[in-house]
Amino acid sequence: MKARVLQHGRLMASLESELAERFDLHPLWKEADRKAFLAAHGHEFVGLATSARFGADRTLIEALPRLAVIANFGVGVDTIDLQAARERGVAVSNTPDVLTDCVADLAFGLLIDVARRLSAADRFVRRGDWPEGQFPLATRVWGKKLGIVGLGRIGNAIARRAGGFDMTVRYHNRRLVEDSPYDYEASLPALAAWADFLVVACAGGAATRHLVSRDVIDALGPAGFLVNISRGSVVDEAVLVEALQAGRIAGAALDVFEDEPNVPPALFVLDNVVLLPHIASATNETRQAMADCVLANLRSWFDSGRLLTPVL
Repeated sequence: MKARVLQHGRLMASLESELAERFDLHPLWKEADRKAFLAAHGHEFVGLATSARFGADRTLIEALPRLAVIANFGVGVDTIDLQAARERGVAVSNTPDVLTDCVADLAFGLLIDVARRLSAADRFVRRGDWPEGQFPLATRVWGKKLGIVGLGRIGNAIARRAGGFDMTVRYHNRRLVEDSPYDYEASLPALAAWADFLVVACAGGAATRHLVSRDVIDALGPAGFLVNISRGSVVDEAVLVEALQAGRIAGAALDVFEDEPNVPPALFVLDNVVLLPHIASATNETRQAMADCVLANLRSWFDSGRLLTPVL
């Protein structure tokens, strides 16, 4: 008998196909009345395949009394109620490492874009403004000071890329990273005051909600740039919008937002902002590697009772 696995939200078509071949897969997203379906059939499922976008809240976890494992498509697990999973003894996996370099590439691409105003210059040309005059000067990247919020896998990968631009790197973490070649700053506002660029690469969730607060944004100052490839919840978005409108910071490059896919309309008219639709890991190679990791975790769990990349 194939293990019964519930699919919460759409996944890559190739992954959905492989999951359906290996398991008795049911797409919850196709159910018009999900609550009624779970009440009638929730006891049948022992596995859950989800993504960082859809996660698994306490209500869903408790609606699956035989649930043993959750495989998450993505590295972030802030949308999964880990406490509820822990209480139930549910194992949880994610997809670390395989997306690190593509996310770091995008972070640095955003940094260069917002500093050199590439997207704004593209719009300048497309509008036909060039014949009317020269595009305004921008900010150089090489030799600048880079502050990283969260020196984990992705933060370290961003820092390594900064070396190619002769940038000085400091970081802020919950605690000092032993043996790191980069200087640690215990105060996030102090890091922001020092940095020319502040890149947010920490985990999301309640513990980091609005970590980048008014104090941090004001410390970054009118010559500083903010880059966020973490979670929208980490930055106080309303304060950021105000700061950008008032010129209290130089610019921002954002791949994530507090209420995705809804982006504050006030940002659309600002030329000192780069806006992306949460695509940091969105390359063919990385998404396939993430899909492979989800499938491998589920197969390993049902074959041996062990996860390859466990969170819980």
